[in-house]
Amino acid sequence: QVQLVESGGGLVQAGGSLRLSCTASGRTLSFYAMGWFRQAPGKEREFVVTISWSGSNTYYADSVKGRFTISRDNAKNTVHLQMNNLKPEDTAVYYCAAGTPGGSMWYSDYAYWGQGTQVTVSS
Repeated sequence: QVQLVESGGGLVQAGGSLRLSCTASGRTLSFYAMGWFRQAPGKEREFVVTISWSGSNTYYADSVKGRFTISRDNAKNTVHLQMNNLKPEDTAVYYCAAGTPGGSMWYSDYAYWGQGTQVTVSS
């Protein structure tokens, strides 16, 4: 079992930045790809970014490409999401997830999920 805990969310003005962190316990994250998803009120959970188990491959949703950067530190069992130039439409609960080693944009490929952290971007 893998337990994931997100942190770093908050309220920020449009154009600002936040850095989310996801820390794992229970098992090493080295076996898993990691992903970030988000869910805005009244909307379905959507894919944001994934990073392979080694960190060598990443894939971003078009909506965040060029603004968000994912990174991982397997030695610290931690994944980060640096979010720059935030927009009001980025407002959502952000979830990290651990899943299939190669990485995936599909919700069903992730076995473990955190509880989420709220990101609110004001205009």
